[in-house]
Amino acid sequence: MLSSIGPTGFILLAVIALLLFGPNKLPELGRAVGRTFREFKEGARDIISDDDTSSRKEQEKAKPVAADTMAAEKPVDKRLPE
Repeated sequence: MLSSIGPTGFILLAVIALLLFGPNKLPELGRAVGRTFREFKEGARDIISDDDTSSRKEQEKAKPVAADTMAAEKPVDKRLPE
């Protein structure tokens, strides 16, 4: 995507940014854009980690009961009635 712009395109973008925002506002603008990207990445990570923890909880609920807990239950009488 950026390979089609070329070095002259970057220089032109820098000149336009200087004309629009001025040299004093450009560092503030860069910091604000950086903060925005950082917050977006953190939010995406939070959403992904929430999905992972919820899927783990669902998997734990679906696991079969261990043999230790089944031994404590009362055995079921499977004989035919007399």
